[in-house]
Formats: sequence, structure tokens, C-alpha cells
Amino acid sequence: MRTDFDFTPYRRSTVGFDHLFDLLEKSQRNETSDGYPAFDIVREADDRFRITLAVPGFKPDDIEIVAQQNQLTVTGKPAEEDAKSTYLHRGIARRAFERRFQLADYIEVGSATFADGLLAIELNRVIPEAMKPRKIEIGNNAEPRRIGSSKEKALESA
Repeated sequence: MRTDFDFTPYRRSTVGFDHLFDLLEKSQRNETSDGYPAFDIVREADDRFRITLAVPGFKPDDIEIVAQQNQLTVTGKPAEEDAKSTYLHRGIARRAFERRFQLADYIEVGSATFADGLLAIELNRVIPEAMKPRKIEIGNNAEPRRIGSSKEKALESA
């Protein structure tokens, strides 16, 4: 099965979508082939999400979560093991990992919890006030109102 995709034809016929195509190509390069650790992404509400990673054998001190720009990175480095133990079979993977998630605009990392070998990371979509729709009142004055700066208003009142 072919896993790579060439976005070149789309780049030629679109304007202003370079950032989107860069993200798609970057995510293809960063995909890990082994899929470790396993994770779920759940939409809890229209503007709330949760990423849950299965990290058995790890402690919260072994895991680091970094949110930078539009990327969330979860890194796990297992602590040193007791040399006295001799494993006859090792079925629980405890190897170092790094998992990256590309976040959309206005997605902020809320909190993280660790219980029963599951790391849950809460994400929230926080849209700035300037981007939210607002209702504009329609006046019934016959004269149009002039919208001016605070300097002009100060001069008129003086």
C-alpha cells in the first residue's frame, strides 16, 4: 500500500494554501511506522478534545509534554531498571518514544492526567474575541454616524 502522496499538482493550481500543504507533507514525514505508543483522539464537545496515550510501565516523571506553536510533543524516557530482575518474557514495551501531534489554529493544551497507564491530554479551542461573530446594531437615525478615533472625540468635546 502506498503511503506517500504528491501534493505538487495541487500547489500549482491553488494560491495561499502553502502552509496547509507544508503541514500535510511534514506530517507524512514525521509519521512513525511502529505506531508506538498507541493513542486515541476524542472530540468531547465542539471545542474540546482529548488525546489519550497508552503508556504502560511509565511513571508521570518519565514523560514530558511540550506544546510549542501548533505542535504538541509527548516524549517518554523510561527510568533505569533494577539490574536484579531477570525477565523470562518481556511483553510490555518500555522503550523511549516521541509522539508529535499537529494542532490546528487556536487549539490550546489544557491539562494532562495520568492514571492506570493512560496519559490523557485535554485540548481546548479558544477563539479570540476578534474572530468571533458579533451582532451589529442598526440605528434608526436619518443621519449617518461618523466613527472616529478617541483623539477626534476629545477635540470635539473641548
